[in-house]
Amino acid sequence: MAEVHIIGQIVGASGFPDHSLFCKWGIHTGGAWKILAGIREGQTQVDNPQNHDVAFFSHPIDVHFATKGLQGWPKLHFQVWHQDSFGRNELYGYGFCHIPTSPGIHKLECPTWRPSGTYLDQVSQSFLGGGPQLKNPELIYSGADRYKLHTIAMGNVHLQVGVILRNFDKFGIEC
Repeated sequence: MAEVHIIGQIVGASGFPDHSLFCKWGIHTGGAWKILAGIREGQTQVDNPQNHDVAFFSHPIDVHFATKGLQGWPKLHFQVWHQDSFGRNELYGYGFCHIPTSPGIHKLECPTWRPSGTYLDQVSQSFLGGGPQLKNPELIYSGADRYKLHTIAMGNVHLQVGVILRNFDKFGIEC
């Protein structure tokens, strides 16, 4: 079987309205993909930069897949959260990006968004915190009903990813 090894890190996040951010992440693949080593999901630590607009995570990603086909190429999906001074967590954004199909080191920037909700939701969020969240997190990376959502653009998640491809030439795919 052909193999894809993804090694890298979630460098950080920028462009969000407040500091004290952390990120939940995962990798979604199609049915023909099998994980050989590594973990498919995780969470970074909370970074509260004092003098910067960027939260630095430097969170490692190291996953090794085997596949029988190209359909369902891996996608990284994110949830960026803000932790306030009382320890409450508030969702700041969702995002996803495809793992590059070419081998080598890639710097990626993943834009994020969050549901805007109704006017009443927005007023409530201003005073009480919280806000609308997706009932089905699969909407982050699947295009099924995402076009129906009303969203607000948020910040970006920054990644550095190395991709290693193996045995693709044996299946007639040039790397």
